[in-house]
Amino acid sequence: MSSNTPINYVEFKASDLEETKKFYGQAFGWTFTDYGPTYTAFSESGLEGGFELTEAPIVNGALVVLYHKNLEAIKERVVEVGGKISMDIFSFPGGRRFHFLDPSGNELAIWSDQ
Repeated sequence: MSSNTPINYVEFKASDLEETKKFYGQAFGWTFTDYGPTYTAFSESGLEGGFELTEAPIVNGALVVLYHKNLEAIKERVVEVGGKISMDIFSFPGGRRFHFLDPSGNELAIWSDQ
């Protein structure tokens, strides 16, 4: 995998994971892997992604996730050029990531498997 921060994953919010999986599975043939009761990843879509269960109203339900080998270095660069950290580095099954806001207020995330 390249280390130049390609778009690697897209994450959506969902108010009902079972209904969401049924819809995307039947409409587009996507397949799903559950990671506990609040998250499911999808494949067979052309780009990997997932759905996170939420009870909050969904305003902007998509989270674009970039990949970078050195999470600490890219976090420092994001802040250096004007990004604001909205969720500091945390671990999840398979890696670590952080979220940031760009100068327009769009939230993105960057993850690493290292």
